[in-house]
This record gives sequence, C-alpha cells and structure tokens, in this order.
Amino acid sequence: MRVEDLEKSFGRNHVLKGLNLEFPSAATTVVMGPSGCGKSVLLKHLVGLLEPDAGKVWFDDQRIDQIPEPQLGPIRRRIGFFFQQGALFDSMTVGQNVEFPLREHTDMSPGERRVRVDRMLEMVGVSGTYDRNPATLSGGQRKRVALARAIVLEPDVILYDEPTTGLDPIRSDIIGKLIERLQNALKLTSIVVTHDIQLSFRIADRMVLLHEGQVHMEGPPELFRNSDDPEVRRFLEGRATRDELAGIEDAREDGS
Repeated sequence: MRVEDLEKSFGRNHVLKGLNLEFPSAATTVVMGPSGCGKSVLLKHLVGLLEPDAGKVWFDDQRIDQIPEPQLGPIRRRIGFFFQQGALFDSMTVGQNVEFPLREHTDMSPGERRVRVDRMLEMVGVSGTYDRNPATLSGGQRKRVALARAIVLEPDVILYDEPTTGLDPIRSDIIGKLIERLQNALKLTSIVVTHDIQLSFRIADRMVLLHEGQVHMEGPPELFRNSDDPEVRRFLEGRATRDELAGIEDAREDGS
C-alpha cells in the first residue's frame, strides 16, 4: 500500500499536506505523531472511507481513490481494520461478532464458520468466550475479540487504530505480544497508528513520524532511538512546547 501527494482538508483545517508514504509488504509500520496530525485520516483513506482532495491511494496496482464505493468490496476483504474502541456489536455474542465478516463476505457453511471463529479466538487467547456477551468481558478481552474479527477473513493487510488505548500497561503488553504473534504467524502487512511509544519500539520494523500533515521522519526504530532531531526527541520524550504550555501559564497568572 502507498499514498502519493495525498491532500485532505476539513473546512479550513488542512490535515494532510502532500503526504507521500509507502508501506512495505509483510512488515509492521508504526505511524506516530501528535493528535490532529492526520494519522487516523490516513488510515481511512487506505480503506476508501475518505476520498482525497488530491493525490493517489494505491493497493497493489489499483488506485483505491478511483474505485466507486460499491466496487471496493473485494479490496476491503483483503484488509482487516482494528478499531480504536473495538466497535463490537453488543447485541451479538462474541462468536457472532467474529463470525459477522464471514457471513457477509463468504459462502462458508455454518460449520466451517464455527471452525474458523474458534481458531481465531484461540489465536488471540480468548477461546471459550464464543457464547458470551461482549459487555461481560474486560477491556483487554474486548480488544482481543475485536482483533479476532479483524483477522477472521485472513486478510493481507491489517490496520490498527490505537490498539492499546484505554488499557493499563499489562494489558497493553498483551496486545503488543498478540500483534507480534500474528505478524510472525500470518506474515501480514501491518500498519499501526499509535501514541504508545513502548509498543512502537517493540513491534515496529519501520517507524514514521507525521508532523503538520507530512512525513517528518521515517526509518527503522534505531534511527528514532538515536535521533537528535528536536521534533523526534520532543515527541518520544513527551515534552510540550512553550506555545502549547502558554495557555496553562496564562490561566495561572489570571488566577483561573
């Protein structure tokens, strides 16, 4: 997958500003950056949920941005999407949630679907939850079920949108191990959007830092770990700029 000269604005907010980025096959690319830099907007372009204002979005030799919505189905079946909050259907059991893409997009028999679902639940470490309601699961378990649903069609690519959001460090570590396990077992092209620095260095074959709608730096984790670039160091160390802190200082001086 790759994007070329990608532009996207929402009103006066110019989010993506001529973004050029390629995602290597069978590798994990982590996309980082401050809130509002366009990370989730980029993911939505990769699956055709948003149309670019300008530029190109490629999947193999096909331009996703030129394919009409009703014809995107075959491509989307090759892409798994892990939503930030899981996006499970509370009106369905765990098994029904994971089975849903198989019912919608395959001709598999009920028995074949059950075998596939059980295998995926076992792969992410929540076997035995097939008949449970998602509301009875912990946050970490819900994330794992959402991950099982994302891979149940055995896609070529999986997109992760903030996979550890809302989890404590231990559960985040579990999700990181699962991403590594799935990558090793399935040889996926994985694209992970995250603010989790520890997770990034753990799972990434390649890292990308977005800043103000463009690629600020990209390369192997070692490049980031050893970088003296001020913007890279500021993001990795979680340091706000003076401008970003100005509102707090002004409020303190006003006594508010």
